[in-house]
Amino acid sequence: MTQTAAILGGGVIGGGWAARFLLMGWDVRVFDPDTEAERKINEVLGNARRSLPGLSDTAMPAEGALSFHADLAEAVGPADWIQESVPERLQVKHKVFAQVQAACREDAIIGSSTSGFKPSELQENAARPAQIVVTHPFNPVYLLPLIELVPSPANDADTVQKAKDILTSIGCFPLHVRKEIDAHIADRFLEAVWREALWLIKDGIATTEEIDEAIRMGFGLRWAQMGLFETYRIAGGEAGMKHFIEQFGPCLSWPWTKLMDVPELTDELVDQIASQSDAQSGMHSIRELERIRDTNLVAMMRALKAQDWGAGAVLNRAQAAKPALEDSALPIVTVQRAVPLDWTDYNGHMNEARYLQAFGDATDRFMEMVGCDADYIASGGSYFTAETHLRHLDEVHAGAVIRVETQVLLGQGKKMHLFHRMYEGGRLLATGEHMLIHVSLETRRASEPSATIAAKLGEIAAAHASLPTPEGAGAAVGKR
Repeated sequence: MTQTAAILGGGVIGGGWAARFLLMGWDVRVFDPDTEAERKINEVLGNARRSLPGLSDTAMPAEGALSFHADLAEAVGPADWIQESVPERLQVKHKVFAQVQAACREDAIIGSSTSGFKPSELQENAARPAQIVVTHPFNPVYLLPLIELVPSPANDADTVQKAKDILTSIGCFPLHVRKEIDAHIADRFLEAVWREALWLIKDGIATTEEIDEAIRMGFGLRWAQMGLFETYRIAGGEAGMKHFIEQFGPCLSWPWTKLMDVPELTDELVDQIASQSDAQSGMHSIRELERIRDTNLVAMMRALKAQDWGAGAVLNRAQAAKPALEDSALPIVTVQRAVPLDWTDYNGHMNEARYLQAFGDATDRFMEMVGCDADYIASGGSYFTAETHLRHLDEVHAGAVIRVETQVLLGQGKKMHLFHRMYEGGRLLATGEHMLIHVSLETRRASEPSATIAAKLGEIAAAHASLPTPEGAGAAVGKR
């Protein structure tokens, strides 16, 4: 059954929440009195549809239904999850929570996107304090997995676990902050860096661009995949973290920073920062910057995914289960996924190497289906590709959902001869023909597969023998 999320506030954060829930298959009901809310959310959705599906190696769930409501009670009434993203003013939030709890289900979770307030502050005078938790996201919400889940003593363990389960189900990483504190965890780091950056600009040490370069060319790259303490553990060398602290700990008493002082944000300083920022990035519109950001984030997160590390490990855990083999008498769907942003080239479409990757993924999936999985390969047997022929018949762009159907032309002895067809909907994009040979990984020479694999492959090959020979099978280069 489709679940429903109500989004209260359709700005950058609320729009990101709407996109995250919607693209993960939830129905989304939006309440925002701003007459521009629908336009703003649809623009955020455009960015999300372009980027989020590319993080998954399988098809995303069917997109939910999006609706906009002029009445708050109507928006929250049927919701399983209610996400509040209204302005950071405690009185405003209290007023909204009172209206929400007068109309919502008692078993719904009410999450607040607040970046600073503690949950106990949000729960003051609430009809059901235990229903409200902090769920603080990071922009863009539809790509970055971290959600700081902050309960108070009023929230029972079941509510916290339910919130964790829902957030995990939509591809997020709920970080349970066990003790409430102003600004939670991550924003306390960000504010410390922000304060120091303001001083560097005010004192004429660095410009906005130079500060950004110092982050993105150096420690920002390390932090993105290892965080703070793991990075410093490496800096300690073989002696580890204790050595690092002994070596660099005394530096903490040196007058390196003005961390506890806040520069006065005078008109002069604000104008200085704004003019430097305009010089640095003013040639791009906000939407262009968002697309640049999203493209880079997808590429970095996909790299982490390949290593099963950090944010990439979260993506792998959220990966949809691979479909089981249902009807071996028909071509078998071995790949169904969106084209990622980093699969496209200077012509704006998927490049030729990615067609081969998609067909390689299809081959890998088919191998798993017949029993040549990770355990079998670890035992010493596998298939090596001996010959490949691809035909590029039509172009396809980022975000398009492609499907690969696989037909077995031969499955006998040491040989496995596969023919893949790639489609977008009913449109044939490419074909790939592959001859594979079973190999002993010990001798690195051709060998017979196990009896189990031989039987399963032979069964599918026999079923596919009644299918028409695919157009293009056996074709030479230059022949369609």
